[in-house]
Amino acid sequence: FEEYLLKKNGLKILLYKNSSMPVSTVMITYNVGSRNEHKGVTGATHILEHMMFKGTEKFSVEKEMDYSNQMERIGARSNATTSYDRTNYYATLASEHVPMAIELEADRMRNLQINENSLASEMVVVKNEYERRENNPYATLQKQIFSTAFTNHPYHHPIIGWKEDIESITVDKLKIFYDQFYWPNNAVLSIIGGFDKKEALSAIETYFGSISKSPKKIPTLSIEEPIQKESRMVKVYRSGKVGAVLIAYKTPVGTHPDWAPLLLLTEIMGADKIGRLYKSLEDKGLASASYIFPRQLKDPGLLITGATLTANT
Repeated sequence: FEEYLLKKNGLKILLYKNSSMPVSTVMITYNVGSRNEHKGVTGATHILEHMMFKGTEKFSVEKEMDYSNQMERIGARSNATTSYDRTNYYATLASEHVPMAIELEADRMRNLQINENSLASEMVVVKNEYERRENNPYATLQKQIFSTAFTNHPYHHPIIGWKEDIESITVDKLKIFYDQFYWPNNAVLSIIGGFDKKEALSAIETYFGSISKSPKKIPTLSIEEPIQKESRMVKVYRSGKVGAVLIAYKTPVGTHPDWAPLLLLTEIMGADKIGRLYKSLEDKGLASASYIFPRQLKDPGLLITGATLTANT
């Protein structure tokens, strides 16, 4: 990897060139996630992720020049995800289109159109996504585990937000979030693949170089989770005969050296067919599936193990 810093505005740049690849991936990651939310605006980061595809004045949806239309025309695969600590936007495309992707990302970093009409249309999608998760008992159980494990820290809130906050979101709330976090000095631009490095750096200088750093300090989080002194339990009831059990363990911050053995442990425990969970549960007919997934987060997170039980267990 080669690392650069755009000194005029603080944008961090990571490049990994592989000339054997005919394609490249351009991704921008913002240091904002559900961790930066509080009650009343939970889900704002995720909704803003959706709104980032609603166009700008220069690349508008009405003219079919917006990000999604342009990616579709060149056959790119593009998407975005929101998590606890970050939001990322990415596209995998033919390498000659890397400058275009850079221009589009730079433009929507500060020129996004957030209005009532675009929000209303996107909220239909967001609410549908919320209901799909609510109808999934495993997703609901995971949500309840996080909200039980964390009492003070914003990891208590689901990434998608609480229903009442989603339904009460406004254009003004989203604009506040956008204006707080969507700046070069709160982002990392990553490019990997068979791109032309000189051309990519020139495009970054041209399109991102014209954006100033944030006029105010990027908000930081100072909330710490109290030490947990006893076990906690939560139960979720849904229709059906098959149950599931999840056990979550508190873990250190994502940069802690203990994460190396923890990740090795997840392989020993969770490897398909040969892992200890598989041999102890699925091989013996006690579970139809077993899993372990670590949440390596900016602040102390969780390592979750679990199993989907068989009907008679």
